[in-house]
Amino acid sequence: MKELVFATNNSHKIEEVKAILQDRFILKSLEDIGCDIDIPETGDTFEENANQKSSYINKNYGLDCFADDSGLIVESLNNEPGVYSARYSGSRDMEKNISLLLHNLQGVNNRNASFITVISLILDGHNYYFEGRIDGQITEEKRGEEGFGYDPIFIPNGFTKSFAQMSAEEKNSISHRAIAVKKLSDFLLGR
Repeated sequence: MKELVFATNNSHKIEEVKAILQDRFILKSLEDIGCDIDIPETGDTFEENANQKSSYINKNYGLDCFADDSGLIVESLNNEPGVYSARYSGSRDMEKNISLLLHNLQGVNNRNASFITVISLILDGHNYYFEGRIDGQITEEKRGEEGFGYDPIFIPNGFTKSFAQMSAEEKNSISHRAIAVKKLSDFLLGR
């Protein structure tokens, strides 16, 4: 069975990706390979940040790996927070990030937003990219207790529940990460 490193220590992301990939691959985290540094994400795009992480692991550990960068873009905020989604408020405190985003949208009618994930896969010395995107709306207040990140304030188009009100299975069937991971999985299975 193919072994891949997912260049993250985010347990929520690892759980989501394992659920999507099921038992088709042996998935290892950074912790599993003994990597305990916080790999810098200094790029201006999701692609650059994902590639920084996958390239670091491939270069320093010699392993096939993939990394993602994900974020929320809000149309009326010039696509903020974008690549700064995890530290929008200047910290990694998601409560502060959500509060700032909702504050910045006060009185704004256009609440169109998208979640985007870009995966950078380095396999046998080649780099491949896979993107997932889901469009939706930002709520006026938090809804739900499940999920993580901006899930409590994002309702995907065609749904009435926020990501945080959905079961893990429901979210994993439609999320931006699920779309990108499905493309990754289809690519790997087709090789």
